[in-house]
Amino acid sequence: MITDKKTESLKLVDYGSGCFVSEQVYTYVQSRFYRAPEVILRLPYNEKVDIWSFGCILMELYTGEPLFPGNNEQEQLEYIMEVCGIPDKEMVQKSRKGDYYFDEEFSPFLIEEDQVGILRIPSSRTLEEASKCRDKLFLDFVKRCLELDPKKRWSASQALQHEWIKSLHKQ
Repeated sequence: MITDKKTESLKLVDYGSGCFVSEQVYTYVQSRFYRAPEVILRLPYNEKVDIWSFGCILMELYTGEPLFPGNNEQEQLEYIMEVCGIPDKEMVQKSRKGDYYFDEEFSPFLIEEDQVGILRIPSSRTLEEASKCRDKLFLDFVKRCLELDPKKRWSASQALQHEWIKSLHKQ
């Protein structure tokens, strides 16, 4: 994290697991709490994984806690599905780990309640409930960053056009 006191700007930079899109040889390209669904599912990924991570980081900066604090990828995916829903069938079908996380009807395998004490049900919590945030513009921005399908998730240039980002420049 880099700050500039003159412009009051903040920059988050982490190239630790960076790679070129054309050279996707590693499965560990993001820290678990900020890992995009396509990375967990071992699908091809692109720079939109960074938009996912950015949405997670914004929520953590707002709440002081990770939004999706899974202890492993299974639990990570459960936290994600609890707020963002179930990935569509196409993502699961193309996934190299689809059989590990979903049954033949594309229903997720969930960790049994007695194993960890909590059963996370897909789409059972809203982002508003998870964050206790009431800022509609901010929540809309983060929701668009946390779109499960990377084809529908914003690019960085699209995100820059959101009213919440523009409102920051007006202040």
